[in-house]
Amino acid sequence: MSKKEQFSFEEALSRLEVIVEKLEDESISLDESIALYEEGITLSKKCTETLEEAELRIQHVAENHTDKKENE
Repeated sequence: MSKKEQFSFEEALSRLEVIVEKLEDESISLDESIALYEEGITLSKKCTETLEEAELRIQHVAENHTDKKENE
């Protein structure tokens, strides 16, 4: 597993912020820009997946809570 994939959500988001700042710097090379862009896409996907999983977990908890209330 690569270092990028081991980041927590918060670490990945923080790294994305750093990448955006670097990409806004017009003095970086094209090769570095492409590498940063690729890393950013990977981190963005990881963040999206993490948020989607969290949403599903929250929905599951909410549904279970509603089911328990209905059975009372």
